[in-house]
Amino acid sequence: MNPLTPLLILAFLGLQYALWFGDKNAFDLYRLDKAADALATENDIARNRNSNLRAEVIDLKQGGETVETLARSQLGLIKKGETFYQIIE
Repeated sequence: MNPLTPLLILAFLGLQYALWFGDKNAFDLYRLDKAADALATENDIARNRNSNLRAEVIDLKQGGETVETLARSQLGLIKKGETFYQIIE
């Protein structure tokens, strides 16, 4: 047996230990990858929500129809001359 072989085997085992159980090991990498995926999904949801809110703000600034629709649905406002009917199921 070559005298270099035991040294290479020890080096290999040391590297394997570092890979699986050392600082920043393969398990930590897997856990961080899953956390990054979850954060990316959360960011996409927030990005969509922000886009919808931005569109609503622009619509509120430009048109009166949106303001009227929100006032009617959220505040129950009625125009003059209109008749209000409440249907109870």
